[in-house]
Amino acid sequence: MIFNWFKIFIYHLKQSKLFSLLNVLGLSIGVASVIFAILYWNNEHAYDQWNPEKENVYQVLNVIGSTGDTWATSSIPFGQTCKATIPEIEQICFVNDWYNEAVVKYQNKKVIDKKITVSDNNFFDFFPFPIVKGAKKDILKEKNSVAVSEEQAKLLFDNEDPIGKSITYNDQSYIVKSVYRIVRPSSFEPNYVFGGIIREGDINNWGNFSYGLMIKVKKNADMNVVSKKLHNVNYVNRTLKDAKESGQTVEQYIKENGEIKVILDQLKTLRLHGTKTTGSASPEGKGNLQLIYIMAGLSILILVLSLVNYINLATASAIKRAKEVGVRKIVGASKNQIITQFIFETAIIVTLSILFALAIVELSLPYYNSFLRKTLTMNGGEFYLQLILIFGLVIILAGIFPAIYISNFETLKVLKGNFSRSKSGIWIRNSMLIFQFGIAAFFIIGALIVNSQVDYMMNKDLGFNGNQVIRIPFNYQDYNKKGDKYQLTKQEILKIPGVQEVSTFAGTFGNSTNSSSGFTHNGVFVQPRNVEMDFDFLKMMKIKIVEGRDLSPKFASDTIDNWLINETLAKTLGLKNAVNTVITSGWSNGKGNLKFKVVGIVKDFHITGLQNKVPPMVFINMKTLKWNNFQNVYVKVSPDNLSETLDKLKTYWEANVNPDYPFDFEFVNKGFAKTYEEQVKQKDLFFILNLVVITIAIFGLFALASFSMERRLKEIAIRKTLGAETDVLLKELSKQYILFCLMGFGIGIVPAYILLQKWLEDFAFRINISPVPFSIALVSLLVLTLLIVLAKAYQVTKIDVLKYLKYE
Repeated sequence: MIFNWFKIFIYHLKQSKLFSLLNVLGLSIGVASVIFAILYWNNEHAYDQWNPEKENVYQVLNVIGSTGDTWATSSIPFGQTCKATIPEIEQICFVNDWYNEAVVKYQNKKVIDKKITVSDNNFFDFFPFPIVKGAKKDILKEKNSVAVSEEQAKLLFDNEDPIGKSITYNDQSYIVKSVYRIVRPSSFEPNYVFGGIIREGDINNWGNFSYGLMIKVKKNADMNVVSKKLHNVNYVNRTLKDAKESGQTVEQYIKENGEIKVILDQLKTLRLHGTKTTGSASPEGKGNLQLIYIMAGLSILILVLSLVNYINLATASAIKRAKEVGVRKIVGASKNQIITQFIFETAIIVTLSILFALAIVELSLPYYNSFLRKTLTMNGGEFYLQLILIFGLVIILAGIFPAIYISNFETLKVLKGNFSRSKSGIWIRNSMLIFQFGIAAFFIIGALIVNSQVDYMMNKDLGFNGNQVIRIPFNYQDYNKKGDKYQLTKQEILKIPGVQEVSTFAGTFGNSTNSSSGFTHNGVFVQPRNVEMDFDFLKMMKIKIVEGRDLSPKFASDTIDNWLINETLAKTLGLKNAVNTVITSGWSNGKGNLKFKVVGIVKDFHITGLQNKVPPMVFINMKTLKWNNFQNVYVKVSPDNLSETLDKLKTYWEANVNPDYPFDFEFVNKGFAKTYEEQVKQKDLFFILNLVVITIAIFGLFALASFSMERRLKEIAIRKTLGAETDVLLKELSKQYILFCLMGFGIGIVPAYILLQKWLEDFAFRINISPVPFSIALVSLLVLTLLIVLAKAYQVTKIDVLKYLKYE
């Protein structure tokens, strides 16, 4: 019997090649979109799930005072006091929550690695990567110890045994204690873990939030209790003490300065559900939960659209098989047998569709990985189980309705030839077409609004001009001589033809600055970003001074006790005439906090992406406190003979600044563009999916138009016989589809508006949703509908009248 069904399937496949192709292609696109989403979903949800400590390890974050900034860093005494006084905490681990990029040397070999971290002795108790060589415990107990990943050990040592060998990092020697194998994906995947993170000067410094802190709690510990105890450590050792020193009551102090709030993020959910922080939170970054939901939701919509399209195509072609079903019923076939036969045929089509979908995914995977910056592959038991589930689900959803619909044909009607006049199932097909129009409207509107927001971000005045300004990493290791080395480098590269200006500041455009310090003025507590900069930095970047003057070498006090503040800080402090105001800073010289006079107001500019508000900022000259926190040199170059200028910069840099590092640079505008990289991805994603959705919608519209018009061939023949003109027939045949289009658009605009308004809320600077994208979407859908329907209707109006009336 199955062999007989297969022969019938092949026969009908040959008879309706176009419909069969559209069936397979439509389902393939839908299944492929779901496979893409599953691969991304699986990878993001797999982070740290291998780690046996994932449920007991927590990252400690601090919400700083009244500013609301959330930092993924803590102070050394806070962590050590928590370990000593809170019995629920088994271990603590201080670790950099970012990667360093540096040169690692072994004998005459050197490698530049971008995934270096520094930790204390407990790192491998929190991230128990398998140790393949060397010590398994107390690996980083000594400050000059290092553990190396298996891949890097092979790269650096070739076939030598690395254990006990000495390598150099930051001009210091470290002994290799262990070699470990990285288990991926993980929030920490360092190639090198160096010991000695704790600096002696920070042991009693409660205000130095420079250390990432992880805690491991005992099993079944009450985390609410642990959180309260962590808060109490800050309350006793900071709030009470600072209130007493300032001569205030605790209530007055908290009202004026706020209070540090501790947040605990579990490692198990850190990747996707971790708290949003100011700056880095984990070296491998946080997952984009919004993008995951967008991809999952849109892929499901596309699969549903494909299924609706398949059902429309299947029922539209069912009329051609009506007599076959009637004959089968007369010779004794039961309704269940007919249903089973058509589900069998659906299973074959779904199998072909999944094979095509896998081919589509395999061919597109390199581009998909490049888009997401991943290395996803189609393997793993979980993926194959999901694929089987998709197979079963698609067969059920795609096969049941057409099979039941076809099995319900009335034998006498179809054998008499009157089935074509039946209206059975028309309302369902029309409803599905309206649903397709709704989904298409949603995608078109979404693509237009996302595109408008991204264009707004790309074209908005940022308050600075980075044209022809390049950022060059200044990898100079001697901290004490760093400022002098920079000044010498500046003078030398200014001599290079094509170099117009040279300056620096402690930060990068797009990633904010390297430090922040809080202070209170007139009862208002603020936590501004510190901008340590060279003279003429603001001038080079065309950042405007709206009141007062810029810092200048002409004034000796500009390197002692003068500073600039930005408009946001002036507004936050309520300063109407800010220039010449004296403010006590958050910086101490051991005798008390330093006082600074405001000599100018800087116009607000975007140092971080448009997702964030402009932060309050203070600007001091780099000679004032001599922090030497800057990490880059900014050089403005002439567009003329740019290649020659860059070659000369490269020659000088590699010979005189740091011979261990290759010359590297990035245009400032390009670097800032990375702040909206995720939104550009979403824009591209919507564009691609729009093409997919419109293609599938065309399939569905073509199918239903073909089915509907073929049912009306005799009506058209009679109208033509009675003298109806072609344009009248075209109008009559197409008007219902215009109505369907309008109804579908009405359904699609509501979720489009709600969801996209929610998406825009993530941006501090955003567009307002206007009627324009809705109007464009409606016109696009109407034009598309008319093109397809009128083309098919015109074809139908050219029928041979006698062919359809000779038996009447």
